[in-house]
Amino acid sequence: MTDTSTPHAEKSLDEEGTEPTAANGGTEETDEESGTREKKTVGESELFRQSEIAADYVEGLLDILDYDGDIDELVSGGRPVVEVVGGRLQNLVGQRGATLEALQELARLAVFRQTGTPSRLLLDVGGYRATRRKELAAVAKNAVEKVKEHGEPVRLEPMSAFERKCVHDVVNAMSGVESESEGVEPNRRIIVRPAD
Repeated sequence: MTDTSTPHAEKSLDEEGTEPTAANGGTEETDEESGTREKKTVGESELFRQSEIAADYVEGLLDILDYDGDIDELVSGGRPVVEVVGGRLQNLVGQRGATLEALQELARLAVFRQTGTPSRLLLDVGGYRATRRKELAAVAKNAVEKVKEHGEPVRLEPMSAFERKCVHDVVNAMSGVESESEGVEPNRRIIVRPAD
């Protein structure tokens, strides 16, 4: 039997931010639970190659499904990114991004099979992640307001690793509050509480 799973730790690879930055040829991954940092150097050309491999894979899927979409491959925030833009793509996102997350894992597996290296590839379809990031910022700010007003911790609904990262970023930028994740996938959630 062949193992086709992508090697990964308990922490999803989505835990890193994805805002465009100048390429520095490396990435830092933070273990959310321990707060330790591990430095890994990956050249931008290798990251771009990963995005090209994933884009080819996604293009093949679109052809099979008879969906039209423009595919862009790029490197953003020290990680490979593939963006699919076009009409009729909502089915590729699915409810709360579940299908998109599955497609992203398949694209990462395609990269792993060709390179032998796990990828931090980020796949976006129809701008879903940018839109969801804005929604989650509002959720995080609302939770912070409740915590500051009542002084009690607020538990948010279960979220994907990408969604939790977005919320953590917003909460950590605000004073007087802190956040942490609890639970096990797929029911892992964030608790926002007053800072000690």
